[in-house]
Amino acid sequence: MVSSGVRPRLTRVRVSSTLLGPAFVAAIAYVDPGNVASNISAGAEFGYLLVWVIVAANVMAGLVQYLSAKLGVVTGMSLPEAVRGRSSRSTRLGYWVQAELVAMATDLAEVVGGAIALNLLFDLSLLVGGVITGLVSMGLLLVQDRSGQRPFERVIIGLLAVIAIGFLTSVVVEPPSPAAAAEGLIPRFEGTESVMLAAAMLGATVMPHAVYLHSGLVRDRHGVNGPGPLRRRLLRVTRVDVALAMLLAGAVNMSMLLLAATNLQGRDDVDTIEGAHEAIGDTLGPVVALLFALGLLASGLASTSVGAYAGAMIMDGLLQRRIPIVVRRLVTLIPAIAILAVGIDPTQALIVSQVILSFGIPFALVPLVRFTSDRALMGEDTNHHVTSSLAWLTAAVIIVLNVALIYLTVLG
Repeated sequence: MVSSGVRPRLTRVRVSSTLLGPAFVAAIAYVDPGNVASNISAGAEFGYLLVWVIVAANVMAGLVQYLSAKLGVVTGMSLPEAVRGRSSRSTRLGYWVQAELVAMATDLAEVVGGAIALNLLFDLSLLVGGVITGLVSMGLLLVQDRSGQRPFERVIIGLLAVIAIGFLTSVVVEPPSPAAAAEGLIPRFEGTESVMLAAAMLGATVMPHAVYLHSGLVRDRHGVNGPGPLRRRLLRVTRVDVALAMLLAGAVNMSMLLLAATNLQGRDDVDTIEGAHEAIGDTLGPVVALLFALGLLASGLASTSVGAYAGAMIMDGLLQRRIPIVVRRLVTLIPAIAILAVGIDPTQALIVSQVILSFGIPFALVPLVRFTSDRALMGEDTNHHVTSSLAWLTAAVIIVLNVALIYLTVLG
């Protein structure tokens, strides 16, 4: 079973750099195929205009992920467990249903992304690529199931390194204009389409399953530690872990947008990931295009594994029910494989998945901020009033932009 099912225990640990890692697993959600699609589209259509969105989204995501990790360190509970302890049975069931739908939407984006990458690399059909992505991700989950969290973390961090190399290379080969990139730090929009893309970029950055997962990851890694110096040091290490992970994720996301703004702006054939890959090959050469495809593949494989892991933790936390990880993996793969089988446009499927994810964001953010601001639950580590204010503001901005994304996509 996944380690989220293991109840926390009191433990004394030496705080060192070896405690870093949970945030890097959660950060995979911030560089998944949905990010690739939205960031490439933003750069190709609007150039450097939305650079500021990447920065703002990364800062907000860092705050959210730290609060999630803080909840796990202080209470020894994952966010789903905290929700279960403060809601009725019917509420828990409804909450779980929406969380499972979000998990399936996450899987859809990530399996489709992996399938596109395998098509680009080996000319495999999307259906075959989706099946392979699902099988490989199942293997990654078995690593966690049989060997524990640390080996799983190492594998995921290795894939994160591949993602970083795959997307950062383009910025080195063809550096962006420093002046234009700096101008893009000024918050502004140009029409409804830029608002929609900004909302999509933010929606692809702050992912509900990463918020649920991070609290459980640190709980499983650190156990339960009462108030005192050890817990304060764990929280400091956690802040470093989150800062480093989000810095890397932010750099990767920024490189995607800068790649498109520098090399793809104005082209008519880059509204899909496949078109962007071809254009990258034309402008930067086959090696950069190959690294782009490899980064996309690593993104799909890692993110779908982490998404399935989060789904298992959500079910265990809310319902105290666990099913074999292989069975769960097969069940959550069904919608993605079905979509690929019927031939729905994969880029459109990615967009729809982001809309579904947007529905789940309030259910993760509102309880998180409320719980970490609750002195009865958090004790001396309750959010400072400034932190709570920033957290509520962050939650409000993210929710409003995701409502805008839903409106513009469905009704616009």
